[in-house]
Amino acid sequence: MSKNTVLIVEDEEDIRTLLVYNLGKEGFSVTAVESGELGLQHAIANHPDLIILDLMLPGMDGLSVCRALKNSDKTRDIPIIIASAKGEEADIIVGLEMGADDYVAKPFSPKVLIARIRALMRRTGQQPADQSVAVRIHELEIDPVKFKARLAGEKIELTTNEFRMLHFLVRHTGWVFTRYQIVNAVRGEDYVVTERAIDVQIAGLRKKLGKHADYIETVRGIGYRFKE
Repeated sequence: MSKNTVLIVEDEEDIRTLLVYNLGKEGFSVTAVESGELGLQHAIANHPDLIILDLMLPGMDGLSVCRALKNSDKTRDIPIIIASAKGEEADIIVGLEMGADDYVAKPFSPKVLIARIRALMRRTGQQPADQSVAVRIHELEIDPVKFKARLAGEKIELTTNEFRMLHFLVRHTGWVFTRYQIVNAVRGEDYVVTERAIDVQIAGLRKKLGKHADYIETVRGIGYRFKE
């Protein structure tokens, strides 16, 4: 079986060396470059399985690299983890809205980063199959084929949008999504929606979950996730 390939785009040599060593030890095939331009060129030419991307890079910055990759049909499906010293809420929101799949603030534990890499690869690799497979977590059961949801054995009456949104969040348990990431996944990127509309849908879901409403967590300043 071929190794999963990871591209590291990081200008600090010490961090590049640390990541190459730890990822290599875990069985990944790793390439590391020191600039945004080189990272973009390598991603287009080699299509790695995942990219770890710094934001503060010489020349072409990380957000520009992320935007270029996500705007290209050839590279938009490559999962991107931003690893940056810019860890404020606003920075995280911008990174996720730009299309990054996860955001890790420096300094970080290599073990934690590797765990998130594996989780992201599972998530992106299994997503098509998950869309038609029944999901069970906590006391919640969702059957996308029959379009039914049950909580503690009792049927939950959901609107189409509520069902799709709940199914999406449950399939990605523990992952934080912005409001626009949620609507893009549920309705497609061309669907126009406001942040307030997503909040209303979430409020409706929580009401129908009753005493289990806390399954859906609000991540302040970013969006929502389904509790692990």
